[in-house]
Amino acid sequence: MSNFPEDLKYTPEHEWVRSGNGRTVRIGVTEYAADQLGDIVYVSLPTVGEEVAAGDACGELESTKSVSDLFCPVDGTVTAVNEQLTSNPEIINSDPYGDGWLFQVEVSEDADLDALLDADAYAEEVTA
Repeated sequence: MSNFPEDLKYTPEHEWVRSGNGRTVRIGVTEYAADQLGDIVYVSLPTVGEEVAAGDACGELESTKSVSDLFCPVDGTVTAVNEQLTSNPEIINSDPYGDGWLFQVEVSEDADLDALLDADAYAEEVTA
């Protein structure tokens, strides 16, 4: 059974959002998604400074099995990307909620993080 940290918010597309300082959030993919994808071999992330919108594809995760779009869970501006993943994309498989984070976004004023799933709702989503 996958692990769903309680302090995160989730999307039905298997991204997680961790609130940080002020309006900046860190985004990654869940352990469930990493397990489903298999060994991740390449990551395409949004560009720092890029405006992103909730629900939009903003990158890709490529595994030995498939290529999956990465969807942005919030509206805002990308403020950082995890450069480690360029040379070590497998970190996503080994530490999806820690060093395997993907990118950070400064969320727009009207972004509604409460609209995202909590850990229990996400667990129901993936075990249904």
